[in-house]
Amino acid sequence: MYGCEAWTITKAIQKKIEAAEMWFFRRMLRVPWTARKTNEEVLKETESTRSLMSRIRRHQAKFVGHIMRREGLENLVTTGRMEGKKSRGRQREKMLDGMTSWMGTKRVTDALSESWDRESWKDMIANTKGQGT
Repeated sequence: MYGCEAWTITKAIQKKIEAAEMWFFRRMLRVPWTARKTNEEVLKETESTRSLMSRIRRHQAKFVGHIMRREGLENLVTTGRMEGKKSRGRQREKMLDGMTSWMGTKRVTDALSESWDRESWKDMIANTKGQGT
């Protein structure tokens, strides 16, 4: 998970992370791949839940809040205010676009304006996790 703060999480990458997490659980329990156990059965046996994606999202939200409160190159790059020509083709998905989708905000600017107030940013992160404050 080192460096997960700067990852751009697409749906395909999210599926791979969730699959890897289940593979870790199956390896801990030494469940062979020929055994017909569902993921829910494996999770019940380990008495745990899937927490890797929520942990990555929490790290990313903290990192973005930290970057947005500073004035510097990181802020310019993250918000996309760099000068120069855009490359050809379809625009790549940005980290902020993925964050706004799972945070529940409509626009990136709403999330960025919220990041200036640390307490409201922490509340937004806590409510995203579903645990409240």
